[in-house]
Amino acid sequence: MEKAKQIIKDIQQGNIAPIYFLMGEEPYYIDGISAFIEDSILSEEEKSFNQVVLYGRDVSIDDIISNAKRYPMMAERQVVIVKEAQDLSRTIENLLPYAENPQPSTVLVICYKYKKLDARKKLSKTIQKNGVLFESKKLYENQIPDWIRRVLAGKGYTITPKAAQMLTEFLGNDLGKVNNELEKLQLILPQGSQITPQLVEENIGISKDFNNFELQNAIGSRNITKAFTIVQYFGQNPKNHPLVMTVALLYSFFSKLLKYHALKNPAHAARELGVSPYFIKDYQTAALNYPMKKVSKIISDIREIDMKSKGVGGANIPQGDLLKELLVKIFD
Repeated sequence: MEKAKQIIKDIQQGNIAPIYFLMGEEPYYIDGISAFIEDSILSEEEKSFNQVVLYGRDVSIDDIISNAKRYPMMAERQVVIVKEAQDLSRTIENLLPYAENPQPSTVLVICYKYKKLDARKKLSKTIQKNGVLFESKKLYENQIPDWIRRVLAGKGYTITPKAAQMLTEFLGNDLGKVNNELEKLQLILPQGSQITPQLVEENIGISKDFNNFELQNAIGSRNITKAFTIVQYFGQNPKNHPLVMTVALLYSFFSKLLKYHALKNPAHAARELGVSPYFIKDYQTAALNYPMKKVSKIISDIREIDMKSKGVGGANIPQGDLLKELLVKIFD
């Protein structure tokens, strides 16, 4: 995120590179930087003759180089943007001669999604030397709540930790999807607002009471009635609450709880577990309710339920029944 911001800041200050090679598993930043360049480097009048958008499936490397070597018309620069350039992965190294001697009056943008250049090869090193090589890495889900907080802070909003966790659980680590939902909230809320679980429930459709986050809390605090109520709701709404997501979250929770038990210095728990300090109290409570030996047993039980859900030793068992079985094992 910081490198993406720096690239945009440099462009705003007039420090424009001749090549931007944008690659990696996370398309959000690739699209963002590409869109900024497309919108901001040339004036609307200049764009007609000096901005071209190509698509990897429709062109060759030679076509890209040919466009990049043209001179701008009645403008200081031209912009050539190649979208979906990953379709050219087999021949991308042929870009090397141009990267070694790029046209100074051209801004060439290569959007190379879901792949990256081989850092050992000359093309990668040459682009780093003569332009900008940017890798957009996928964030882990435990990094998403903080990402949400920082994005909203930049727009003048705040969000409660629970609301951020609800969005993460519902949307995963697809930054594009998360950002779309944040933009919806920003459209209806005045700047300076705090986004709460209630607002998320009302405007995005995520239940603040019946979700995996609340199930995890109910289990951690041994609130048996609440846990079974949530599981009953999940069983009645399996499409909105797939078993695979619930099992994955509980496995992650108890795996971190096992690690929490093994910590020599609980003061470092947030860093060691990779969670927000806000949620450490949940692990403290769960650790009192589930000794290390019990946690190990629960992890084994979760694996067993996961196998049954895939037809191993329990074909055609309804999702709700499997979750109830898991709760019985956990609370035993």
